[in-house]
Amino acid sequence: MKKTRHMIREVVRDSIAWELQIEPGDELLAVSGQPVEDVFDYHYLTNEEDLELLIRKPDGEEWELEIEKEYEDDLGIVFENEFMDQYRSCSNRCVFCFIDQMPPGMRETLYFKDDDSRLSFLQGNYVTLTNMSEEDIERVIRYHLSPINISFHTTNPGLRRQMLNNRFAGDIFEKVQRLYDAGITMNGQIVLCKGLNDGDELERSIRDLTRYLPLLESVSVVPVGLTKYRDGLYPLEPFEKEDASQVLRTVHAWQEKLWTDYHTHFVHCSDEWYILAGEELPEAKRYDGYLQLENGVGMLRLLREEIEETLKTREKCGKKRKISIATGQLPYEFLKKYIIMIQEKYPEIQVQVYPVRNDFFGEKITVSGLLTGQDLMAQLAGRELGDELLIPCNMLRAGEDVFLDDVTVSQLGEKLGVPVRIVEESGEAFVRAVLGETPDGDRKGRQIYEQTDCSNCGKAECGKINAV
Repeated sequence: MKKTRHMIREVVRDSIAWELQIEPGDELLAVSGQPVEDVFDYHYLTNEEDLELLIRKPDGEEWELEIEKEYEDDLGIVFENEFMDQYRSCSNRCVFCFIDQMPPGMRETLYFKDDDSRLSFLQGNYVTLTNMSEEDIERVIRYHLSPINISFHTTNPGLRRQMLNNRFAGDIFEKVQRLYDAGITMNGQIVLCKGLNDGDELERSIRDLTRYLPLLESVSVVPVGLTKYRDGLYPLEPFEKEDASQVLRTVHAWQEKLWTDYHTHFVHCSDEWYILAGEELPEAKRYDGYLQLENGVGMLRLLREEIEETLKTREKCGKKRKISIATGQLPYEFLKKYIIMIQEKYPEIQVQVYPVRNDFFGEKITVSGLLTGQDLMAQLAGRELGDELLIPCNMLRAGEDVFLDDVTVSQLGEKLGVPVRIVEESGEAFVRAVLGETPDGDRKGRQIYEQTDCSNCGKAECGKINAV
């Protein structure tokens, strides 16, 4: 692998690096005589009070800079590649992999499969541990990097090898034990596939994973996502209503037992299971602080809680407004109820909520985070959209106004003839958007993670796709 050069993109004004005349275009060669592999090495080495930086200027001149500072003070350097290393691709061929179910012709970054444990700490990705070497485990323990998010799927070694199509996939539990013994906090997930790791296998997995309590803080159970592009892939079937009810019975029984024994619910079902089974979402306290929001666990309950809290703090007014909201089929019924809550306080606000069918990936994909611009254009054309169309930020590429199919927000607005507002993820942001108020804060969507800042290592997009 080509070694990544640590090129400096920006220096924060009035920072330590600024005072030392470090500039954009400089290259970091070493810290205190130690090579820097990635962002973890950099932060670990630069946390010290006394350190040395070896910098190479664009003309080739090398500067050795001695620094005295407070412990953990940041130097103020922003690198071209914030990860400071190449992304590691996945060595598995999982039977449920969503990226294998992508249609052809999409942007290149969407086809990269990552399985990089370091992204677990930086961005919350779930990793299978099959890519983690002995050195990787030692670095996690040495730096005490935590939490690490692990895709278990099953604790049956033979079944895990089968599901991940990797002969080493069943050998991870020694690594998990080492992390546990070192005091590393963990979270886990199980992507449930009908006829494979459900039923008795799910019971076994939950039972086995409880041995890692309390350092394994939570485990989410999410249904496999199946697109219409599965020709030649493992024949997986969608879960039906009774299947979902059985999954909930299993998980709820374990929650009751574990709450009694450990005062934690530990294992949680994503929102899809409750919707498919036609059951009410659990109350807020059952989510143990919402540790698995990125997996769609409690997203809809938390949104309701935040909307209710926001409405309590606001005064009534007679503001008039006519808007529309586009969302996936999964959260549609919930958003309609949440809009009614807002209208009880602001009756002059008219809102039309539209569920958008996912024709691009197939109707079995119902989350809003996987809707495309072209499906929005096709299904909202000619509809009454009011003065403004609201869409959730998880439909868009991180930090940009671009959908999965490269349609832009401005193109959507032009096609539909209406301004489009991007709504942040919180309940407060939702209320503010419905009322037409100025957004407050940066946009932070729960969405696919797409890495595009990786200098000297190509582009990458992580395969975490489960956005309500």
